[in-house]
Amino acid sequence: MFKKGEDVLKVGDVAPDFTLLSQNKKKVTLKDHRGKRVVVYFFPKADTPG
Repeated sequence: MFKKGEDVLKVGDVAPDFTLLSQNKKKVTLKDHRGKRVVVYFFPKADTPG
Protein backbone atom coordinates (compact mmCIF):
# COMPACT_ATOMS: atom_id res chain seq x y z
CA MET A 1 0.00 0.00 0.00
CA PHE A 2 1.09 3.53 -0.58
CA LYS A 3 1.58 5.73 2.42
CA LYS A 4 0.76 9.41 2.42
CA GLY A 5 3.48 11.31 0.64
CA GLU A 6 4.74 8.37 -1.42
CA ASP A 7 4.87 8.57 -5.19
CA VAL A 8 2.12 6.91 -7.14
CA LEU A 9 2.71 4.59 -10.09
CA LYS A 10 3.45 6.18 -13.42
CA VAL A 11 3.00 4.80 -16.93
CA GLY A 12 5.69 2.16 -17.47
CA ASP A 13 6.23 1.40 -13.76
CA VAL A 14 6.09 -2.22 -12.62
CA ALA A 15 2.88 -2.82 -10.71
CA PRO A 16 3.20 -4.06 -7.12
CA ASP A 17 1.91 -7.57 -6.49
CA PHE A 18 -1.75 -7.78 -5.53
CA THR A 19 -4.50 -10.38 -5.20
CA LEU A 20 -8.10 -9.88 -6.34
CA LEU A 21 -11.17 -12.06 -6.63
CA SER A 22 -12.24 -13.06 -10.14
CA GLN A 23 -15.85 -13.01 -11.29
CA ASN A 24 -15.90 -16.68 -10.25
CA LYS A 25 -14.71 -15.84 -6.72
CA LYS A 26 -11.25 -17.36 -7.34
CA LYS A 27 -8.17 -15.55 -6.04
CA VAL A 28 -6.04 -14.16 -8.86
CA THR A 29 -2.56 -12.91 -8.00
CA LEU A 30 -0.53 -10.66 -10.27
CA LYS A 31 2.68 -12.62 -9.63
CA ASP A 32 1.06 -15.67 -11.25
CA HIS A 33 0.97 -13.70 -14.52
CA ARG A 34 4.45 -12.16 -14.53
CA GLY A 35 5.84 -11.87 -18.04
CA LYS A 36 2.36 -11.74 -19.58
CA ARG A 37 0.23 -8.76 -20.51
CA VAL A 38 -2.49 -8.16 -17.92
CA VAL A 39 -5.52 -5.91 -18.11
CA VAL A 40 -7.33 -5.11 -14.86
CA TYR A 41 -10.81 -3.77 -15.47
CA PHE A 42 -12.79 -2.23 -12.60
CA PHE A 43 -16.50 -1.54 -12.77
CA PRO A 44 -19.16 -0.76 -10.18
CA LYS A 45 -21.20 -3.59 -8.75
CA ALA A 46 -24.72 -3.82 -10.22
CA ASP A 47 -27.16 -1.22 -8.94
CA THR A 48 -24.48 0.88 -7.24
CA PRO A 49 -23.51 4.45 -8.07
CA GLY A 50 -20.30 5.04 -9.90
